[in-house]
Amino acid sequence: MKFTQAQLQAFTGRTLPDLIPHPTRLLIVGINPGLLTVAVQAHFARRGNRFYPALFRAGITDHIIDASAGFAPDDVRQLEERGIGITCIVPGATARAAELTPEQLRDGGVALRARVVQVRPTVVAFLGISAYRIAFDEPKARVGRQEHDWGASQIWVVPNPSGLNAHASLADLAAAYREVAVAAGIEPYPEPE
Repeated sequence: MKFTQAQLQAFTGRTLPDLIPHPTRLLIVGINPGLLTVAVQAHFARRGNRFYPALFRAGITDHIIDASAGFAPDDVRQLEERGIGITCIVPGATARAAELTPEQLRDGGVALRARVVQVRPTVVAFLGISAYRIAFDEPKARVGRQEHDWGASQIWVVPNPSGLNAHASLADLAAAYREVAVAAGIEPYPEPE
């Protein structure tokens, strides 16, 4: 699907539904959806994003999902059957996450925490340390398992798959994502060759 810049801008502030299976073992939390993601109604839809290649390399999915034109039903089914949910701290779409204010991140964090209490995933994995620090007032947080769980849910921060986070390689992303999947009780597929 091709969109002009003007068409994409029209999606600013719009949302897409969370992907929340029952039960959710691993809830993956992005910062907020991009404009294309909302336009096609599929999380991490931009082709250059390393999210789905990292999930595949981590053994979380058995193939690389292509969400650039929306989710294929089989891809949604695989994520749901594996207990993998996807949501965001801030639900409204922007062209870049850097457009979000600290207040939006904190407000989104409050709402997200309430959703986590309802969903009760085994593990919540935040994609990116900077937004996590602001949203949850944890300025000294580091990547990895966090000191405090949210009820029965372990809280982790893993590297952001965005191309803007170039210092984290695809192998780094895959290793971190595999670690949280294992912590959530998801048995990884064998590593691809």
